[in-house]
Amino acid sequence: MYQDTIAAIATAAGEGGIGIIRLSGPDAGAVANRVFRRARRGPRDVARFPSHRLIYGHVVDPETGATLDEALAVRMPPPHSYTREEVVEIHGHGGPVATREVLRACLRAGARHAEPGEFTLRAFVNGRLDLAQAEAVLGVVGARTPEALRVAVAGLRGRLGGELRPARDRLIDALAYLDAAADFPEDEIPPADVGAALDEAAARLDALTRRAAVGVLYREGLQVAIVGRPNVGKSSLLNALLRQERAIVTPVAGTTRDVIAESVTLRGIPVTLLDTAGIAETADAIERLGIARSRAALEGAALILFVLDASVPPGPDDLAVAATLRDRLGEEGAGRGVLLALNKADLGLVPQDAARALLPHSPAVALSARDGAGLPALEDALYALATGPTGAASLTAETDPALATVRQREALATARDHARHAVAALAAGVPLDLVAVDARAALVAIGEITGENASEAVLEAIFARFCIGK
Repeated sequence: MYQDTIAAIATAAGEGGIGIIRLSGPDAGAVANRVFRRARRGPRDVARFPSHRLIYGHVVDPETGATLDEALAVRMPPPHSYTREEVVEIHGHGGPVATREVLRACLRAGARHAEPGEFTLRAFVNGRLDLAQAEAVLGVVGARTPEALRVAVAGLRGRLGGELRPARDRLIDALAYLDAAADFPEDEIPPADVGAALDEAAARLDALTRRAAVGVLYREGLQVAIVGRPNVGKSSLLNALLRQERAIVTPVAGTTRDVIAESVTLRGIPVTLLDTAGIAETADAIERLGIARSRAALEGAALILFVLDASVPPGPDDLAVAATLRDRLGEEGAGRGVLLALNKADLGLVPQDAARALLPHSPAVALSARDGAGLPALEDALYALATGPTGAASLTAETDPALATVRQREALATARDHARHAVAALAAGVPLDLVAVDARAALVAIGEITGENASEAVLEAIFARFCIGK
């Protein structure tokens, strides 16, 4: 348990209906006593307030006694509080000056200003949340779509820890036998199917790892660059995907001279669409600057929509854009992460063999940005490209993403790889003590997700991302 008491504003900055100051720590009640005056009959000592009941009164300056605000106070005794410490919240009027003055009164009364994420850190340290649940709190606060919120709330309820538990238990079973057999080779150790235990753990971790990338997408989102030569309909496609007229569209080539970024939701995934200037040779200095920014957008984008005019065969500028994409992706990865948008289908399609041959490994969809024909198919193809093997058809209530951070995904991949190595080593007849090394490393990686083995540096990095007051 922490020995000091912290305070912070727990509501968003700016004007609002309510401003909440949260106190947590052993002296939360004593600090609140110095600043809160109950207005009606009943116990005056905050420590005697009934649990989880709002009490009406006023906030005063502890040094001058001047009234600062009209407010409600609520006491939440341990362990039935967010931090499992003594918690008092003061609910006043939601103006920036009012909340700031109430916070200052609490600090003058003996509290310390909380660091970013310190309330949630205390909840973790005091055992109310594991580390995966603590990170899910950040996911709930920062959710950008209803689906992302649903995934984060599932994590807040401990879903990830629950899904990891069977793999962890099987690794522990296997490790117990491996350690005993390695330490006491001459003793008679009861037989155990170590291979089956390791196989099951590796399979469960592999399934979670494949879903992890989708979970990260729901939380972090992705950038999609719309590229192509001038006048193929990139800005029209942006407007069609946004369902509004955002970009200027004219028959004049080179209308877009800068990168336009707009946000849209794709099957619950937050997507930033980057409408870029047409890539082509030009003597215009401003156009060249726009094309340079288009190439920079290509480098930072997770996925690329390569727009072609499907009413005419590919021209030299189309070939040049395709070459740029091949240079970016490399010959082995050429076409991966790229979707061919065969636009202007309403003008009549010419044979598309030449267009598809530009990036033969890329999926292609014919559409018309003008009338919307083919747009749902384009969105489906883009979603499938973003989610990979775990696409829309395979996501269900039981298999949808349980992971939502890059850190969790990387730790899970490490656990999976070590479990696989243990399976392979056992099958190859490697000494049991060496098999145990990989099994133990897989357990350590799982512990990094739940917090059992998280270092102080990891904890600092995670909780530094929280806002003050959470």
